[in-house]
Amino acid sequence: MMNDNATGALDVLNGGAAPRLRMSVAGRAVPALSGETRGILNPFDASLVALAPEGGREDAAAAVAAARAAFDAGDWPGLPGAVRGALVSRLGGLIERDAENLARLETIDTGKTLEESRWDMQDIVGIFKYYGGLAGSEGGEVVASPLPDTTSLVVREPVGVCGMICPWNYPLLQAAWKIAPALAAGCTMAVKPSELTPLTTLRLAELAAEAGIPAGVLNVVLGPGATVGAELAESPDVDLVSFTGGIVTGKKIIAAASANVKKIALELGGKNPNIVFADADLDAALEGALNGVFFHAGQICSAGARLMLEDSIHDEFVARLAERMARIRMGSGMDGATQMGPLISAEHREKVARYVALAQEEGARLELGGMVPDDPALARGFFFTPTLLTGCTNAMRIVQEEVFGPVISVERFASEEEAVARANSTVYGLSAGFWTSDAARQQRVSSALRFGTVWINDFNVYFVQAPWGGYKQSGMGRELGRAGFEEYTEQKHVFSNHASRPVRWFGI
Repeated sequence: MMNDNATGALDVLNGGAAPRLRMSVAGRAVPALSGETRGILNPFDASLVALAPEGGREDAAAAVAAARAAFDAGDWPGLPGAVRGALVSRLGGLIERDAENLARLETIDTGKTLEESRWDMQDIVGIFKYYGGLAGSEGGEVVASPLPDTTSLVVREPVGVCGMICPWNYPLLQAAWKIAPALAAGCTMAVKPSELTPLTTLRLAELAAEAGIPAGVLNVVLGPGATVGAELAESPDVDLVSFTGGIVTGKKIIAAASANVKKIALELGGKNPNIVFADADLDAALEGALNGVFFHAGQICSAGARLMLEDSIHDEFVARLAERMARIRMGSGMDGATQMGPLISAEHREKVARYVALAQEEGARLELGGMVPDDPALARGFFFTPTLLTGCTNAMRIVQEEVFGPVISVERFASEEEAVARANSTVYGLSAGFWTSDAARQQRVSSALRFGTVWINDFNVYFVQAPWGGYKQSGMGRELGRAGFEEYTEQKHVFSNHASRPVRWFGI
């Protein structure tokens, strides 16, 4: 029999009939109030792996109410930071203990390779332990007061109830970027994983209870963004909404949150240039071009899908890249020989295919891929072959818009100035990378690129100590690092007068 906290996520690993999952609200595992469910499919073969509750606005409201009660009347916000931090670190330890099961759930849910899922779990453990350690380190800042016999202290306090709307490409990793610092800061939360990939976030709720985090602090509610996500963004009982996903939805969240002027943290993706100068180590740059796109079949917000090559190396680099891409092995994420898994859904695959077709209509040349593979072993899954497009120009939609698939568009440039100007000519500003052996150029180009993260002679490197976020329409706010912790806090100035005297001004 399922206990009060068991969401059923682990039952997916047992095989057999698809289990019925439950949400986690106020410390209890519950179905959707409507009783409706949604089938969760394995992208590798479209098999049904679970039936998840299909919540609605009323379910989201219940999760928010539980978080509100836990914040307003519970112990969590008032615990000493070191005590909260110890519990957050303990949760990290439980994730480490269960890392293999969590990795398998993530691969079943997303289709990515098991090795990639294992890397994700290692990162997630580090995130919880980092913020667990940070929780007890904030003692406030003494500010020199200009008035005699007074002291002035600036302290950080939890922002309150947080609505967290998470994406499907890195379900538990992206949730951890939000949940760990929010817990460490003393916030409570209603978390909405993608309706496509809820398994590991549901399991996290069980582990949080096991770690000793009080009921109602971490609630997980399932359902579509149009209802559940909208309720989190609109609710007057939510103090901050954090969203990772597409720019169209991000703009809707900004509008919804404006009704009660709640705080917003947004990570809205990117169109990330990867620039290779002729003086680069071309072997390393080639590996960077491959690694920058084909992990998780290119379904990465920081994917270096916009490859920019200096004229003199263009032809050789494209030929070498095409040869390597043609050998990428697709298959089940559970197969150790697989290098790239499927896309998340048939609908998403159709979107990627439309972008490739549109690029050709606009004048790009298809050098490789651009099709559903003809291998019978892959026929039931949502696979799309690694795709290489050349002859791309700045005005093409394939260059300007986020495709989110295993597609590289190649542009060529003649000068450093041209490369920088074109790289910056995007509404996005999440990340960029460039390859050169010239130290002076490294300084010039890194300063000139208008992106939240810039990699020199590398690509797609991140770690928890450094902030992550973008310029322009890639979002607002930062995740990770101390900045990621501070997103979930408010600053309060506490002024004390130690020798108060009557002013004797009014009515004298």
